[in-house]
Parts: sequence; C-alpha cells; structure tokens
Amino acid sequence: MRRTTPPRPLDVAATFPQLAPLARQAIRLHPRPGSPTSEESSVGGPLLWPTDESWPYCNEFHEWLDYETGKFCEGPNPMLPVAQLYVRDIPLLAPPRRADVLQILWCPFEHEPDLKPPTKLFWRTVADVTEVLTAPPVTRAIEYDEYVPEPCELFPEQIVEYPQSLELSREIRLQLDRWSRGREVSPGESNPYISYPETLYADQLSVAPGWKVGGCPPWGLTDPVSLLCIICGMKMEPLLTIASYEWDDSNHAWVPCEDQACMKTPRSGTRNSPKVRISKGNNLQLYVCPTSPEHPHADLIQ
Repeated sequence: MRRTTPPRPLDVAATFPQLAPLARQAIRLHPRPGSPTSEESSVGGPLLWPTDESWPYCNEFHEWLDYETGKFCEGPNPMLPVAQLYVRDIPLLAPPRRADVLQILWCPFEHEPDLKPPTKLFWRTVADVTEVLTAPPVTRAIEYDEYVPEPCELFPEQIVEYPQSLELSREIRLQLDRWSRGREVSPGESNPYISYPETLYADQLSVAPGWKVGGCPPWGLTDPVSLLCIICGMKMEPLLTIASYEWDDSNHAWVPCEDQACMKTPRSGTRNSPKVRISKGNNLQLYVCPTSPEHPHADLIQ
C-alpha cells in the first residue's frame, strides 16, 4: 500500500516568497514490516552483494560471547545491512557513473569518539552482479539491539521541504512568528500559536520526520553547520536520514493518510517499523559530496 503525506495546511512559499528558492526535494521512504528480497529497496533487508567481493568489517575493538563454547571472543565485526536503495525507486539519488543501487551498512556499536555507529556506503551496478551472496557473515557483537533494523519494505514518496528555522534569517523568522500569532481560528477557539508561534512552521511546514533521502537537515541538537568534503572541499549535501521515529506522538501533522488510525494508538509500532533508535531517539544523517558521491561521506547526529 502506498503512503501519502497529508497536504500542508497552506503553501508557505506562496505566503512567504522568500522561502521559494530554499525549497528542497525529499523522498520519504516510509519503511513498513515486510520480507524484502535482495532485488528490492529495503531497510534491514538482504543486499544484492556479489560473492566475489569481500564483506565489510568494522575494525574497532569488539567483544562478544560465543554461546556454543561459552567463551568470550574478540575481533573485527561484520557490518549489518541498514538500507538498500535502488535508483529506479529513489530517483532523487545521484549515483556515480553506471551505478543504480546504493547500499548502506553499519556496525551496531556507538564507537568512540563520536558515540555513533560507523557507516559504510557502496554504490553498485546491478548488471555487474552475476552471483549474489546469500549467507553473509553473522554479526555477533551487538552493543544495542536498536541498531539491528527489522526488515522493512519501502513506500517512497516525493515531497517538498523548507529549511528548519535555524537556517532562516532573523527577518523571515520574525515574519513567520507574527503570521502564526495572527492566524484565524474557529469561533470560540484560541490560537494555539500565540505562546509558541515558531511551532507552526517547525512542526507542519518545514522538515518532515522519518527516514528520507535528500531534503533539509533537522537541526536542533546543534546549530546548522556546513560539512565540507575532505577531498575537494565542496559543501556536502544530505543523502539519507536514518530516523528513530516517523512521527512524534505529540505531532501527527506528517502521519501518512493511510496510517491515520495509528494516531489512536500511542507509541504504535508503525511509527518506528525498523525499530531503530538513534542515540536516545535522534536522527543519523549521512552526507555526500555533490560533485563526486564516491568521495568519503560524512555523518551527523541531530
């Protein structure tokens, strides 16, 4: 079943033309429980990994209990599949050369010094994979179960986002606040944005929550920062947001129309189908170089 984001309460760029050039395309992935194959886009599903290519390992220190021998072992850790995104499903991706699928893996540990799971990205050309690896190495060292994604099918949906208010000029923020306070409401009701006018734009008109490709960063833990490519110095762009939740129980503005019934069930599993939880409920954002996606990527928790 497709997933459809409800229409925004208004076209904010029509009301504030200054925002129009700041609009960014995003694709909400809408992961939902399923049994994806290696030939499909997925979160936590099997990868189209060639048998003649070594599986990636994390070389940080790991220790785990071997239940067969009852002894503790240590060594490199096979990385876990996080997502596989086919360009045919996610046309917003900009792959290098002939590549038509992106694969993301991570180690399910919050390693020092950044206390986040280290990630690896692989761009691949489907036609070059002649034999698929069906039994990848087992990841035995797992610090947190929340870093082991449940297999999910994807229901991609393209939307438009606008920058989080921290990226806007003070003048535009003041205009948005005045406008929020002056919003018309039904007779007998009070304007909920009188005390906190910034929440209307933040919650309903700017950045969509959940797993997505592209779009705008969900700043909040830090002020906006520019991530620069360590190879060419270009400003990097958001590639993938790995989210702890697709919506917040206190804000249902972005709940897909097909999932509206879940609003009646607090902490519904649908709002976090992959059961991934990033650093106590945050987002892990991956960034890539716009001139060469093969340059080393960057990541940031927000």
